[in-house]
Amino acid sequence: MATTITTSSVERPRSLWSELIEAVRGSHQDYTAGGLNRAILLLAVPMVLEMVLESLFAVVDVFWVGRLGANAVATVGLTESMLSLIFAVGMGLSLSTTAMVARRTGEKDPEGAADAAVQAILLGFVFSVLIGFPCFVFASRLLHLMGASNEIVAVGSGYTRICLGGSFVVLLLFLNNAIFRGVGDAAIAMRLLWVSNVINLILDPCLIFGLGPFPRLGVTGAALATFTGRSIGVAYQFYRLLKGTERIRILRRQIRVHFEVLWRLLRLSLTGILQFAIAHTSWIGLVRIVSIFGAAALAGYTIAIRIVIFVILPSWGLSNAAATLVGQNLGAKKPDRAETAVWRTGLYNMLFLGTVGIFFVFFAEPVVRLFTSDPAVLRLAAACLRIVSYGNLGYAYFMVMMQAFNGAGDTVTPTIVNLFGFWLFEIPMAYLLAMPLHMRSSGVYFSIAIAESAMAAASAILFKRGKWKRQRI
Repeated sequence: MATTITTSSVERPRSLWSELIEAVRGSHQDYTAGGLNRAILLLAVPMVLEMVLESLFAVVDVFWVGRLGANAVATVGLTESMLSLIFAVGMGLSLSTTAMVARRTGEKDPEGAADAAVQAILLGFVFSVLIGFPCFVFASRLLHLMGASNEIVAVGSGYTRICLGGSFVVLLLFLNNAIFRGVGDAAIAMRLLWVSNVINLILDPCLIFGLGPFPRLGVTGAALATFTGRSIGVAYQFYRLLKGTERIRILRRQIRVHFEVLWRLLRLSLTGILQFAIAHTSWIGLVRIVSIFGAAALAGYTIAIRIVIFVILPSWGLSNAAATLVGQNLGAKKPDRAETAVWRTGLYNMLFLGTVGIFFVFFAEPVVRLFTSDPAVLRLAAACLRIVSYGNLGYAYFMVMMQAFNGAGDTVTPTIVNLFGFWLFEIPMAYLLAMPLHMRSSGVYFSIAIAESAMAAASAILFKRGKWKRQRI
């Protein structure tokens, strides 16, 4: 009998496949204890899939809208450029939410985590009204301000009105997923995006082209399909938060304004919003420099950067996993474990993006050829993809370090790094290389790779100092 007990008490090694299945289904692991590699895997897999699924909204819309003509596509492009600022707000709110919820979870304070979640949702509602109402009313004027022609405004004002006016679903989707990520329920965040995307996939062609009983709404139908999918996803989020999961449940008595927590969240969020706004707007500066060299250069840059952004989405999932691990382990008074988790996640991210970079260096042209057949655009896009990939190793660590600071509640350090790295280093260097040094658009591409590597080095030095370990939130 003793032999039997001893044998059964030995834990059998788990296969990688079983770990992946557990990650997708949702794990009960305490991320402040046990093996770090397993913790990273269980958090990162659903977060990576969540990022990929989020990108499908834009991909599906463009796929169907592309059949409606140039004005419809232009509407989507102009609206997306305005939506990027709303995404910056959503990301800024989300990172502070993840940090605070993760910290309370690590402290084994589920009521504190739920309280922080409620205050984050209230903050999201406030920002939604401040942003959504003016955008809904002035949608046509905003399109005109972005340079849209009268024809584009006539076709696309409904699309813009729904996308920007209904931005509350974007903010709440971001915020509620940040809550789930903070407590370690990353699989729930991933699954609700499955629900939203399936609805969007079905409704897009139906509402755009008027299939079956649906009205033919053109490009406006794409916005309505996305809005509907996201709204149902948000409703599901609230259902799970109120019903409760193993890690978090919001009770009716907790639905109140807690000004102290609300203020801390707002303070963290404002610097977080600024952090992402600095990064997003810096791309406008680069585009402005590239545009000097003609339409082919601009088209090549646009294609290459879209490919890069899509491919690095898994890296954002890994970075989000690092943020959760930092927040929870700091709450559990395990700063050394938090630091080890960041360096290890950075290594895995470097291996992934390094492999992607090597692939793009050797196969840039075949990849770009999937998107364009224009010889001039093909050459410039391939050059951009190849040169930007040289900075992948640095960018891999930079992403993880930034999210590690954010997960600790230190949103100021990444904001400062972004300001100096993007606006005071990358853009001036892009202009210097492109114009005075006559490297043309290639100078812009090199500035991206160099700046990313420099920001990674600066972030690593600041992270090593350890000030983030003493951050109180």
